[in-house]
Amino acid sequence: MKLEIHEIYTQKIQDSNHSENYAEAELRYDLFRGKWVLISPARGKKPDDFANMDKQKYDKQNDVFAQPGLSEQEPDTLVYRDPNGEWTTRVFPNKFPAVSAESSVLDLSEGPYPAMRAVGMHEVLITRDGSRTFALLEVVELAEVIDAYQDRYLYMMNRKDVHSITIFHNHGPAAGGSVIHPHSQIMSLPIVSSAIQHEVEKASHYSKQAGMNVFEVISQFEADSGDRIVYENDKFIVYCPFASTRAFEMRILPKNQQPYFERIGSSEKLALADALSVALNAIYTGLNDPDYNYYIRTAPCNGADYSEFSYYVEILPRTHIYAGFEAATDIDIVPIAPEDAALFLREVIEKKAVNPNHQ
Repeated sequence: MKLEIHEIYTQKIQDSNHSENYAEAELRYDLFRGKWVLISPARGKKPDDFANMDKQKYDKQNDVFAQPGLSEQEPDTLVYRDPNGEWTTRVFPNKFPAVSAESSVLDLSEGPYPAMRAVGMHEVLITRDGSRTFALLEVVELAEVIDAYQDRYLYMMNRKDVHSITIFHNHGPAAGGSVIHPHSQIMSLPIVSSAIQHEVEKASHYSKQAGMNVFEVISQFEADSGDRIVYENDKFIVYCPFASTRAFEMRILPKNQQPYFERIGSSEKLALADALSVALNAIYTGLNDPDYNYYIRTAPCNGADYSEFSYYVEILPRTHIYAGFEAATDIDIVPIAPEDAALFLREVIEKKAVNPNHQ
């Protein structure tokens, strides 16, 4: 009788010292973000405990993007079509934008409080079939999505007052996905967010202190160690970060450091699509399609030098609640060690390779 994934996982960690190495709580420091996280496996969570038991069902009748031409959206800014002329991917302005596209930057400061008008562009990207989440897309379909991200990024970055652009994807209600049709969002801002600025500064500081690029150091170390590797191809590694902030968090990092996502070529986009496809399908299969966010972190587009930075993709499953301790300390408690999360996800991928029809 074949073992189920969780049984294989349990048997492997019981038969090795791997689990014992991560049985105690650890405070780990995140080199990217300059913050501590608390890995607390003693809370007794197993991979099955994170599975989504309340999957959202697709309902075409309530899918506002099923017929984009009838949804009162603004005209498309980008459309991809198949050889038969049918659309496959479209991008259009967000009907409820978080920023204003028709205004110019204006200082709105009050006394000691800095403020400014929030100007920028806010667009939505959708794929045709609303019943197929991004985890179920073919690699070439995801490559088209990534190509669309890059196309709109290049357009936005050349607009006035754009200093940074964020590309993100919300899947499921717990991740902020208010529309069930799979979609991503692309938004420009007239500032560089504190999160990006902090990572840029940490990368620069590490380079000055160690004389090495932190992204290249981490990529090489993770590849050599293998403990946290989930998947890799010729151009990318997928791994659970040493100081993960979420259970089953994954990061897709290029093996050759590149600050600017907008500069990657066709082969890199296809390899990135492959890595993203495998990662998303692993949590879809292993955790029963959990809610998650992913985003592309890339260097700002304000003309400064970011040669010590590298773009990457961050995948954040919404597997547990951000509570009082986290809010009070800015220290995330993660109830499963990233080494064990990676082991579980590798098992899912291996089982999928043996049985491609397994969902």
